[in-house]
Amino acid sequence: MNTDAIRRDALAIGLATGAYAISYGVLAVASGLSVAKTCAMSVLVFTGASQFAVVGVLGAGGSVGAALAPALLLAARNALYGLSLVPVLRGRLPMRAAQSQLIIDESTAMARAQADPGLARRAFLLTGLSVFVFWNLGTLIGALVGSGLGDPRALGLDAMFPAAFLALLAPQLTTPAARIAAVSGGLLAIVLVPLTPVGVPVLAAALGVIPGVLAMHRAGRRPA
Repeated sequence: MNTDAIRRDALAIGLATGAYAISYGVLAVASGLSVAKTCAMSVLVFTGASQFAVVGVLGAGGSVGAALAPALLLAARNALYGLSLVPVLRGRLPMRAAQSQLIIDESTAMARAQADPGLARRAFLLTGLSVFVFWNLGTLIGALVGSGLGDPRALGLDAMFPAAFLALLAPQLTTPAARIAAVSGGLLAIVLVPLTPVGVPVLAAALGVIPGVLAMHRAGRRPA
């Protein structure tokens, strides 16, 4: 992939993610966050899955603590991404720290798809910056629109949160073990919904990975 192709793909990814961010902005305001807090979360947290987890739990009546637990669990994957991107993050510590804010699914995938180290760095930066700009722009638009909508449930917008997570999950279900983990986690969450506080079922659903790992071992494979 050459520089022009990387630039084009980075822009396309940013635009698509920005459209997705509008739904986050609407949901965040509907869950009780102000426009300023909604936008601040996108600037400072900048990881969509975690942000959707927070506003989903808050919107369902959960506490801040219950919202943070699944959000931190989802964000932990970015730390693992960072290990694979060590050659891409260059410069002194402050510069590398600033660049690490751009470590997300999209920028990591674009960087890892490049065989040349120079192109990998360019793909990482262009994609990360594109997503950052459009994600925050989409958040602002969604928050402003959402603040004037009233009760989102009356418009069916409360379905946006689970729909967003299904959209994030679907591309990962490429192996039998992944599907087993997803079904196991989903069933566990369904069982716990009427029995535990808001946010706990989402966190406990992570235990669904255990049957998935066992299935991989039974198939003679080891987890990556």
